[in-house]
Amino acid sequence: MMDWSWLIDGWIIAAGAGAAMACALPGTFLVLRKMSLMGDAISHAVLPGLAIAFLVTHSRGVLPMFLGAVIVGVFTAVGTQVITRYGKVESGAAMGVVFSILFALGLVLIVQAADHVDLDPGCVLYGNLSLIPLDAPEGGIPPAVINIGLALLLNIAFVCLFFKELKICSFDPQLATTLGINANLMHYLLMIVVAVTTVASFEAVGSILVIAMLIVPPATARLLSDRLGMTLILAVVIAAISAVLGHVVAFRGPVWIGLDPSVSIETAAMIAVMTGVIFFLTLLFAPRYGLVGRWYHRVKLALQIVREDMLGILYRWGERRPDEAFLKDDLMKAVGRGTLARVAFGSLQRRRAIENAGDNRIRLSTAGKDAATKLVRDHRLWEGYLATHFDLPLDHLHEPAERVEHYISDDLSQQLKEEMGDLGEDPHGRKIPD
Repeated sequence: MMDWSWLIDGWIIAAGAGAAMACALPGTFLVLRKMSLMGDAISHAVLPGLAIAFLVTHSRGVLPMFLGAVIVGVFTAVGTQVITRYGKVESGAAMGVVFSILFALGLVLIVQAADHVDLDPGCVLYGNLSLIPLDAPEGGIPPAVINIGLALLLNIAFVCLFFKELKICSFDPQLATTLGINANLMHYLLMIVVAVTTVASFEAVGSILVIAMLIVPPATARLLSDRLGMTLILAVVIAAISAVLGHVVAFRGPVWIGLDPSVSIETAAMIAVMTGVIFFLTLLFAPRYGLVGRWYHRVKLALQIVREDMLGILYRWGERRPDEAFLKDDLMKAVGRGTLARVAFGSLQRRRAIENAGDNRIRLSTAGKDAATKLVRDHRLWEGYLATHFDLPLDHLHEPAERVEHYISDDLSQQLKEEMGDLGEDPHGRKIPD
C-alpha cells in the first residue's frame, strides 16, 4: 500500500509556509511604521466580523468571511485614529481600547454562531493546521491551501504595485503627501490587506498565532538589512524556514527528546516558536545589529584606541629622547587599561609595530613609526584646526584632538592639510610630521 504521509506533510508545510509568507509581507510595513500592535488589533478585532458573517449567511464561504473581516478591520483602523485624535490618548492605548472591545464581542458572537453553523471557536483562536489535508478532495488541493495561496499572491501583487508609495508612506508620510501620494489611502489599503491575510490564515494558524507571523519574521529581517527590498525578501524567507522547521520539530521533536512517538505538538504553535527562536538567534548574532556583533565591534574599537594610544606615547617619547627606549611597564601604566592593554600590546607585537630593545624596554619599529606618524600628524592638524576656527585656549586643544584622532580617515586628513596649508607646527609649537 502506498504511503501518502509525505503528501500530508507537504500540504501542512505548504499551508503553514504560505500563511507565514503572506503575513510577513504586510507585517514588514507594520513594523517599519511602528504599528506592530495594529496587526494584533486587527487579527483580534475581525472576530465579530467573521461571527456576523456566519450568523447572516450560515456559511463559512470565503467571500462573506473576507467582507466581514475587511469591514471590521477598516473600522478598527478608523476607530483607532478617531480615539487617538479626539480622545487625547496615544495610539497604543487607542488600539487597546478598540481591539479589546471588539475581541470580546467577537468571542461572544462566535459562541452564538457555533450553535448554528459548523464553527469551532478553538479553531478560530488556535488554528487547525494538522487537519487541513483531510479537507482535500481526492487528488485535489485543500481549500485552506488555496485561500492562503490566493492571499499570498494578493500580497505579492499589492507590494509590487505600490512599493514606492508604501516605502515613502512608511518612512515619511508628510513627504508622501507633498509628492501627491494619499498617505491615508495607503494606510487603509494596508489595513485591508492585513485583515484579508488574517482571515485567510485563520484556519491554518488561528487569530492568536497569526500575530507571530505578522511581526516576528519582519522584525528578524529588520535586524539583518537596512534596505526595504532585501528586508521584504528576508522576511518571506525567514517565514518559510520557520514553517518547515516548525513542522519538523512538531512531529519529530518528541522522538528526539526521548518521548513516546505518539506524542505530537501542534504544528502552528511550533511554527510560531521557531520564528521566536530564529529572532533571538538573529538578535544575538546579526552582523551589524546583533548583541554579539555590537559587543565585538565595541571591543575591537576599544582595542584599536588602546593600540593607537600606545603608538602615540612611543612616538612622542622618541621625539624627546630618540636614543632611549621606553620601559614596557611604564607604557602599560600610562595606558591604564588592564587586560585590554595587555591584549593591545600583544597585538602590536604580532604586527611587528614595536620591537624589543632589551632590559624590558621597547621602541617603535619601522612599520610602527609609519602608523604612529600618521596618528600624531592627524592629532596636531586637528589641534591646529580647532585653534584656527574656534579660538580655543591651548589647554583646551589636546583632549578633544586625542579623542578625534582615532576616527580621522585618510581623506579627512588630506582635507585638513589642504585647509591648514603649510602649518608646520601645531599651536603648542610641536612639529607636524609628514
